[in-house]
Amino acid sequence: MTTTSVETQRRRELADKGMTIAFWADRQGDREAIISPTGTRTFRELNENANRLARALRRRGLRAGDAVALLCDNRPEFAEVLFACQRAGLRLTTVNWHLTVDEVAYMVDDCEAKALFADAPRGEVAVGAAARADAEVLVVAIGGGFEGAESYDRMLAGEDGADLEDAVLGTSMLYTSGTTGRPKGVSRPQGGTPSSFNLNIYGYDEDADDRHLCTGPLYHAAPLLFSLAVPLAFGVGVVLMERWDAEDALRLIDAHRITHTHMVPTMFHRLLSISEETRRRYDVSSLRYVLHGAAPCPVVTKQRLIEWLGPIVSEYYAATEGLGSFVDSATWLAHPGTVGKPLAEGLVMVADDRGTPLPPGETGLVFLKAVDGAAFEYYKDPAKTADTYVGEYFTLGDVGHFDEDGYLYLTDRSANLIISGGVNIYPAEVDAILLEHPAVGDVGTIGVPDREWGEAVKAVVELQPGLQPSDELAAELIAHCRDRLAHYKCPRTVDFVDELPRLDNGKLYRQVLRERYAHPSPGRLLP
Repeated sequence: MTTTSVETQRRRELADKGMTIAFWADRQGDREAIISPTGTRTFRELNENANRLARALRRRGLRAGDAVALLCDNRPEFAEVLFACQRAGLRLTTVNWHLTVDEVAYMVDDCEAKALFADAPRGEVAVGAAARADAEVLVVAIGGGFEGAESYDRMLAGEDGADLEDAVLGTSMLYTSGTTGRPKGVSRPQGGTPSSFNLNIYGYDEDADDRHLCTGPLYHAAPLLFSLAVPLAFGVGVVLMERWDAEDALRLIDAHRITHTHMVPTMFHRLLSISEETRRRYDVSSLRYVLHGAAPCPVVTKQRLIEWLGPIVSEYYAATEGLGSFVDSATWLAHPGTVGKPLAEGLVMVADDRGTPLPPGETGLVFLKAVDGAAFEYYKDPAKTADTYVGEYFTLGDVGHFDEDGYLYLTDRSANLIISGGVNIYPAEVDAILLEHPAVGDVGTIGVPDREWGEAVKAVVELQPGLQPSDELAAELIAHCRDRLAHYKCPRTVDFVDELPRLDNGKLYRQVLRERYAHPSPGRLLP
């Protein structure tokens, strides 16, 4: 069922209006687009519900350029909200559902959301966050009602499912954090985000019965793009996992004849930890493509995965702010450890602090080029935006080098960033919470090597004078964090020191701490 040139042109026209799904609703309307534990949608149902929701939001006063926040598990309604915003010209911010009320409230208020969609388990958090916003926020309940919210199902009832005649391309504004610890919205101009139609990094085969397994939470940039928007833009059905489980992933690959998936290195470790006897219970021969990114992958782990699954594993280097490089299995095996060559000439640069390019083999900051009119800014933070750019290039503080053949290697991550299980954690935010505890005189939070997660969060604490370290105090500090932050951000271990290394200007020398803990040490463990 290869597309003709006329159909391709039609798809481009629809993509420019955020209506790509409409093409597949016409062409293969009865094919399953979303399969999940909470329901299934065909392409026709998905498209019609997106149209209904877009009309319902307009009826409630939302207009092109307005913001919508989404606090929701992996379920069909997540995709419906995404595609409704895309065709109604709205700016969508997806929210991590691990966050506390205060953290969600900050994001909802900062992105200036006029509507907040939340599934029932997140109802109390959503209502509490909306109540703290400066402006009125419409709260919509997905998958069951809760007090203080309008019902999603009733919102769609009675609305027309026909395609919008005046569709306007929307955008998304996902949040990332900086050294201040406060999340920052990565904002692009309306229509500035590259269309998923132009991102066939998987090489989907329209003549095959391709199907994608979404393994990660859709509020993250990578699963949202690579495991939902891109496959659906190419007419590929998506199977959603609510929670990652290694054996369940194998079961789903077998049951649904999964051909494509996106993972992070922690998932590889979990899959490889399954016994061979258990692995043999499941047929994974349908897999043709495994894409990964989000965190460094140990060379040995990736080698073992390729030995098991075959040369179907590809890797990219990217961030919420933009794409950088790509490498397939054959190339990676010839250059172990590389994150590939830039996706386009001049897209990636290794340079010094002033933006002067460095020769191959010399380590420096990794810069990405803002291309195709998709230059971003940090929402409401021009100073941070200015500090990020050098001309057309921006850096996230990652450190690496090119070899003589033009392959990029990352030799370090940004100065403070912790990446645990593919999730970014920012130490300054944890430090600020720990410093609220009366026993803490000073603190430095770092990532320490962890075989399963890549990095684990460790707090190195200097106590107030007269206090003595103890396991009980370590547990108290961890509990203090867990009461105020999403649990994945909180320290798993606490070490006590007499004095933290600080420079003469008072800046904490985190690199010294990381060097001290370059090899795993137990510390005082989370109970």
